Amino acid sequence: MSGRDEAIAAFLAAQGYGETPPVLLAGDASGRKYYRPQGSGDPVVLMDAPPPGEDVRPFMALAGHLIERGFSAPRILAADKGAGFLLLEDLGDDSYNRLITAAAEKEQPLYEAAIDLLVALQSGEAPSQLAIDHEETLSLATYDEELLLQEAALFTNWYLPALSGERSDALAEEFADLLRPMLQPLFAEREVLVLRDYHADNLMWLAARQGTARVGLLDFQDAVVGHPAYDLVSLLQDARREVPQTLEEAMIGRFLDRQRETGREIDDQAFRRAYALLGVQRNAKIIGIFTRLWKRDRKPAYLAMIPRVWGLLERSLQQGGFTALSAFFDQHAPAALRRTAPTPETLCQ
Repeated sequence: MSGRDEAIAAFLAAQGYGETPPVLLAGDASGRKYYRPQGSGDPVVLMDAPPPGEDVRPFMALAGHLIERGFSAPRILAADKGAGFLLLEDLGDDSYNRLITAAAEKEQPLYEAAIDLLVALQSGEAPSQLAIDHEETLSLATYDEELLLQEAALFTNWYLPALSGERSDALAEEFADLLRPMLQPLFAEREVLVLRDYHADNLMWLAARQGTARVGLLDFQDAVVGHPAYDLVSLLQDARREVPQTLEEAMIGRFLDRQRETGREIDDQAFRRAYALLGVQRNAKIIGIFTRLWKRDRKPAYLAMIPRVWGLLERSLQQGGFTALSAFFDQHAPAALRRTAPTPETLCQ
């Protein structure tokens, strides 16, 4: 048994779940792992987020805020901030992906519920500081120009070098120079809480609850304050599952209609352009992240998802009419390379 395993066992035993080893539920693209402890108590989930690479405090702050507002984030039952352990309420196994895979007719009503939650989440003022516990607070970052460009640079810093075998600072700066003026209109829009990974893998269906509380929320610890379109892009341009374009368009329409019902004035054309631009930014970032997961973290399975993300990026370029950005991608990542999944053998090591 490793030292980490011993620490997990001791933490669980202190909470009354030390009878048998916990069952691994999942890992993710980060260093976090999730376990379902075995015991006679209520079902719970252990988040194992080993420091210094991981930090449970943002999750604690966001979970408390979301629950206070009536949303279904997992309640925190016990915490060891220093060791990186959280014992969480178990939201069950009915993830959006699982339910839709089993019954395709559930896809639209589930997405409608997710849209309605997103509109509710974006009502009111965006928080700037949240309580972690009685000792600490968390300041939320803003999705400003620096952060958006920093994320987009994952494409030029990881994916393009994997194609060519060398990293070019000049190419990275060219990409940033193209994006920078295009991003400016985003910052004139009102700011909302952005969960950043709001998609089917992180949404649970809690049929026994009512209203927006029927949608359980996971993986929100990287939340920031930013544009209202970002989480909509995350939901409808999903790197891990195909969302039909007809459903995407219907859900954009539902989002805009629901926002107007709350009294918001929305310029359709400006919003859709922002949606397309954030689609370019987010999907370029994801292509870079998936490449980094292969090259740095030795997780090659993510390479298989890259062609789908390219398809989403190309759709955003077309919808936004971003000809200069399209030319950049065509020059440095020709379309023929985007259609098949890269492999460790076809990429520069």
